[in-house]
Amino acid sequence: MPSATSRRPPSPRRIKLTFILVVLVASTLALLAWTQVWVNAVVSASGADSLRLAVDGSEASPAITALALAGFALAGALAIAGRIVRVVLGALEVLIGVSVFLSTIQVIANPALASSPVVTAATGVAGTDSILAAVEAATTTPWPYLALGASFVMLLAGVGIIVTSGRWPGPTSRYQTTRMAPAGGNPAAESQTPDPVVDWDELSRGEDPTAENNRDRPLE
Repeated sequence: MPSATSRRPPSPRRIKLTFILVVLVASTLALLAWTQVWVNAVVSASGADSLRLAVDGSEASPAITALALAGFALAGALAIAGRIVRVVLGALEVLIGVSVFLSTIQVIANPALASSPVVTAATGVAGTDSILAAVEAATTTPWPYLALGASFVMLLAGVGIIVTSGRWPGPTSRYQTTRMAPAGGNPAAESQTPDPVVDWDELSRGEDPTAENNRDRPLE
C-alpha cells in the first residue's frame, strides 16, 4: 500500500525546476542535432562521376541554432520571472517549438531541396528545378528526427508552463531591492544612515555629501 507521502503533489519549487530543466534539455538536443549531418545526397555532375555530399543541419536548417539559443535564454528568464511573465514565456516556448518543428519537417519532407546550398557550392548549379534535377538521391539521417522530437518537447513544456505558472514560487528576495531599517524603528537613526546612491548624486552635482555631517559634528 503506497504511503501518504508518495501521494503528495510535487512542490512548487520542484515543478519550477523541472520545467526549466526540460526547456534546457530540449534546446540542447535541438542544438546538438543542428551540428550533425542531416542529409546525404548524391549529385550528378556533368563530365564527372557523381558527387556524394553530406549536408549539415547548419546548411539544411540554419534557423535551428537561433531557436535553440532563444530556448536557453528563455530558461534563464523563467528562473526569475513573475506569474504573468511566466505565462508569456510559456507562450514563447510554444512558438519556439512550432518554429523548430516547421524548420525540421521541411528537411524531412524534401531532403533534396534542403541540400540546395551545398549542391550549389559544390557544382555551381543554381535554381530549384536545376538542383532537383541534379540530385540523384537524397536521404535523411536520424539527426533531423532528434530535432523533431525536441520540438515536441518544447511545445509540451510551453503548455505545461502556462498551465502550472500559478503554482510556481515567486521570485526570490535576492532579485528585489530592499532597505533595512533599525530594529527599534527609529526614524532619526534611519535618516542618519548614509545612502550611497544619494551620496553619489550629490558628488555628481559637485556637492560634498559629508559637509552636513561635518557641520553637525561637535568640535573636539
